[in-house]
Amino acid sequence: MFGEFTFWIFFWIIVAILFYIDLYVTGRRSSAISVKSSLKWSGAWILTALIFNVFIYFYLEEGHKKALEFITGYLVEYSLSVDNLFVFLLIFKVMNVSSENQPQILKWGIISAIIFRIAFIFAGVGLIKLFHPIIYLFALILLYAGYKMAFGGEYEVDLDHNPLVRFAVKYFKLLPGKHGKRFFVKKENKIYMTTLFLTLLLIESTDIVFAVDSIPAIIAITRDEFIIITSNIFAILGLRSLYFALAGIVDLFAYIKYGVAIVLFYVGTKMLVSDFIEIPTIISLCVIISCLGGSVILSLVKKKSSPPVDLKDE
Repeated sequence: MFGEFTFWIFFWIIVAILFYIDLYVTGRRSSAISVKSSLKWSGAWILTALIFNVFIYFYLEEGHKKALEFITGYLVEYSLSVDNLFVFLLIFKVMNVSSENQPQILKWGIISAIIFRIAFIFAGVGLIKLFHPIIYLFALILLYAGYKMAFGGEYEVDLDHNPLVRFAVKYFKLLPGKHGKRFFVKKENKIYMTTLFLTLLLIESTDIVFAVDSIPAIIAITRDEFIIITSNIFAILGLRSLYFALAGIVDLFAYIKYGVAIVLFYVGTKMLVSDFIEIPTIISLCVIISCLGGSVILSLVKKKSSPPVDLKDE
């Protein structure tokens, strides 16, 4: 058996190596990342997370319990983050960001997302330890998030009311046009921000909002900071690659938001009754797999039953 400290070192070494390779490979590309390449990298990240979980199972104290919590938390975070990717797609479209520049924004977006998530996780777990009844507030947040995801309207990009954008505009002037991959440019001894930087701020603000939902969701599964952080980060890192594959597999996610909404309802309810009824992690895992798997199956059925578009009639 290895101690948790050893696993922390092991985890950060794996993340650093794979993330560097991912950035190095995509950074050297002069063209957009292909769907095939994206799926390969997504598979590599998922496989790495699963292998890491196998090590947790066999070599970490209480490995059986923690491995179940890890895979359950990983699925919750991954599914929530997949839904977030569709918002990223919309933001890039509205801001007219080329496919060549999107990896640059996603890179910094993911790095900052990791920092935000870790801070939110420690804050969330710390608040529960300090004032246990706050779990009921977290539960209500999850239930509301589930309702909003299932019945709310589509996300709209609102530059005028985004606090990060308003803060940036207050101190920097925007220089329209294309400026490569730069976030800031110097012109006539003045520093201007580019559209790329504004897009990054939109991505950041969106991720912060999603973190408010996702962190309580995994806290409903486990209060173990090690499991929460590692499953979160593995889920986040794998999404950078998955984003570029969305164009080729978007049909798999036609109903994903409804599956995720049910998951949020479930974990919110689980947290709400946690002081009275203890729901085993294995049951939570089965519920989550059923919801997400069911949404994918329904999406495939929808694709199969949809009549092909006859271009001659248009």
